[in-house]
Amino acid sequence: MQITAEQHKAAAQELLEKLKDRHKSLSFDQYEEKVLQTIGAKPDLTAEKLEKMLILAAVERISSTEPDWTYAAADIYLRSLYRKSSENRGTDSYKGYGSFYKLIEMLERLGIYGKRLRETYSVDEVEVLERVIDPEKDRLFTYIGIVTLAERYLAKSHTGQVIELPQERFMIIAMTLLAEEPKEKRLDLVKEAYWALSNLYMTVATPTLANAGKSYGQLSSCFIDTVEDDLRSIYDSNTDVSTLSKNGGGIGIYMGKIRSRGSDIKGFKGVSSGVIPWMKQLNNTAVSVDQLGQRQGAIAVYLDVWHKDIFPFLDAKLNNGDERQRTHDLFTGVCLPDLFMEQVENRGEWYLFDPHEVRKVMGFSLEDFYDEQQGKGSFREKYWACVFHPDLSHETVPAIDLFKSIMISQLETGTPYMFYRDTVNRMNANQHKGMIYCSNLCTEITQNMSPTVMEEELVSDGKIITYKKPGDYVVCNLSSLSLAKAVKDGVLEKVITIAVRMLDNVIDINNIPVLQAELTNERYRGIGLGTYGWHHLLAQEGIKWESDEAVAYCDSLYEDIAYFTIKASTSLAEEKWAYPYFPGSEWSTGSYFDKRGYTSSRWVELKEKVQQHGIRNGYLMAVAPNSSTSLIAGSSASIDPIFRLEYSEEKKDYKIPVTAPDLSPHTTWFYKTAYNIDQHWSIKQNAKRQQHIDQSISFNLYVRNDIKAKALLDIHLDAWKSGLKTTYYIRSTSNAEIDDCESCHS
Repeated sequence: MQITAEQHKAAAQELLEKLKDRHKSLSFDQYEEKVLQTIGAKPDLTAEKLEKMLILAAVERISSTEPDWTYAAADIYLRSLYRKSSENRGTDSYKGYGSFYKLIEMLERLGIYGKRLRETYSVDEVEVLERVIDPEKDRLFTYIGIVTLAERYLAKSHTGQVIELPQERFMIIAMTLLAEEPKEKRLDLVKEAYWALSNLYMTVATPTLANAGKSYGQLSSCFIDTVEDDLRSIYDSNTDVSTLSKNGGGIGIYMGKIRSRGSDIKGFKGVSSGVIPWMKQLNNTAVSVDQLGQRQGAIAVYLDVWHKDIFPFLDAKLNNGDERQRTHDLFTGVCLPDLFMEQVENRGEWYLFDPHEVRKVMGFSLEDFYDEQQGKGSFREKYWACVFHPDLSHETVPAIDLFKSIMISQLETGTPYMFYRDTVNRMNANQHKGMIYCSNLCTEITQNMSPTVMEEELVSDGKIITYKKPGDYVVCNLSSLSLAKAVKDGVLEKVITIAVRMLDNVIDINNIPVLQAELTNERYRGIGLGTYGWHHLLAQEGIKWESDEAVAYCDSLYEDIAYFTIKASTSLAEEKWAYPYFPGSEWSTGSYFDKRGYTSSRWVELKEKVQQHGIRNGYLMAVAPNSSTSLIAGSSASIDPIFRLEYSEEKKDYKIPVTAPDLSPHTTWFYKTAYNIDQHWSIKQNAKRQQHIDQSISFNLYVRNDIKAKALLDIHLDAWKSGLKTTYYIRSTSNAEIDDCESCHS
């Protein structure tokens, strides 16, 4: 039926009245005038074009002086979303939310949802949960938030037609993650999880947000592998990487065990080509095995700073030089012992080794040691033994020259990431079971690692049997708390308690296609509860970033987060059981608490409870980048300062203005932007935060592209001396548009 201009005008005016009623702080005079003029000039507008025009007219008005236009634009976008969903589901136009059970049935029939939801929940239970779904919670989204959620995460048909709506996605996530809970309390737990998600008190990581309830994909964020120094291990690792990448995981890979260029192979000297050719293979894997057609795979490769291939490794992402030695699509990280940082600071010499030659001559692997105490320990003893051994070759370079190469690469490409291996391993709660060689794609995960070894045997009936001795293949299971909402509403402990349960359940229900990763997941039951909205919270509280008050607040808040998280995991252990590797861990001995100076009465009581009942998860907390999910939740990313007060998110055919969250005359004064902040204040905050986070933190450093080498060196030395475990990107004004991998976004 042809819709007349008068009908469009009437529909627009009806919507305008609703918008005026909902957004009383906004002036609609100019907006209304523009809308009605456009309708008069274009009488042949379709319903879809009318909605787009209304949205764009609202989006154009979003600015730092009128930030709330983002909610008006979101309202109109939701109307469009409801209309499309209704049409695709066969319900009344603009009705939006229809029968929840019929939605599950329809998406299962289309092959989008798996069968597990209907096998687990009865019709009556689904109808109970349908009554819990609250469409009004959709009004919490900003425009960029709802667009991001709708375009990337809501379930669509195979032809891309939107079917699922936001609150249904949240409920499906809650139902999926709590499906294995005892029937008598399952619905109450689902309701609690939905409450936390729908109020935007927390978000789950991108793979969980996208894949929960689906018939494909998996729920964990990223993985870390250790590659042994043999051909089979290298190729098997690449196969595992491609399998995980296909299913939406980001990958961290430690290559420090691989022999260097010029090393011997089977006694033939000078024939090894080193790590770069294997990085080239991984680079091709990252490009060719995309993640469900949405984006190319994301792989970070780590190498020790004493490895003979360290210089070509640092050059691998540079834009000049020999392209045969470049891996532009990989991310890089460098593993740094305290001894190297001391040599840099003292302008001493540094010695580079071939790990294969070290094993052959010395009878040990240098990378398997770390300094158990600051200034002394196993690594430096073994390192100096290598330096002075007459039969072991080495290259000598000034430590500061090597560090300059690190900084040159960082200013041009943003990487390498920094992994302070001694600090990480000294603070590892599971030292009794292994070693941590590197971090993950986004530098927040630090868990035990070891290579997988494979053997084959030809048996008498003509079959080949493959044996795998599985190593620790790290799995990251992530979600994040919205500090600005959960803290301000006084619900932090309640949200943490349900978030820990949801994360723990991911371990049991997830289907990881690499079996050694699944085994590691079960042994350690590692999770990574993180945060976002730190700058948002500071602005709300009226606290300046560069202040002792912010540092002290960071200390006390993250101590509370640690306490509530450990308490929640301990309660789960009491209810279910402790992780298998708990005996002998620092959780079991109590030294985890002693190392961190947790001596108050609440901590002493919790320590005793952990020692008595165990703890459910061997690793608990990790702060991921979460820029996309924090956008959905309408807050600032991770623990980062805001980039600008106002900026634009690029879409295919237009830009979306975005402002700092809750921007107002009050908060503006507390939103100092990233490149105007003294990074030493950020390090002070993060040093306090790191004391309470058992794993690590995706911690960006923001510098101007004309920064002096001495100033950048001082920042790195400060980060190391302050006890940071890792640092993420060096975001300079010349590489400010670095693309994050979204796998670890939580």
